[in-house]
Amino acid sequence: MRFPRIICLLSVLTGTALLPVASALADAIDGDWCFAARHLAIDGPDITTPGGRQMKGDYDRHGFRYVTPAGEKGAGQPVRMELQDDDHMILKQGKAKPQLWKRCRAPTS
Repeated sequence: MRFPRIICLLSVLTGTALLPVASALADAIDGDWCFAARHLAIDGPDITTPGGRQMKGDYDRHGFRYVTPAGEKGAGQPVRMELQDDDHMILKQGKAKPQLWKRCRAPTS
């Protein structure tokens, strides 16, 4: 009865091989971020800034960079964001103190 053992082994190996893929998909800076009453959204190279401006930036899976657009606080300053874990990222604008942003969550009832 070696056949059932082989099937069991293949099932375990297949399931184990898929685990890293699932966790890697969640590990990205894309999404909605909140800090105090401010909000921003990242979708690949596209960002909606805290001031509501839609623009492009320099994106990689764990970070994002752009220059603050005219009309927003700190216009002309570089903004750098770095993912810390699935729910937290550090945002640094110019020489200001870094801010810890959290993923925005929908209110629960």
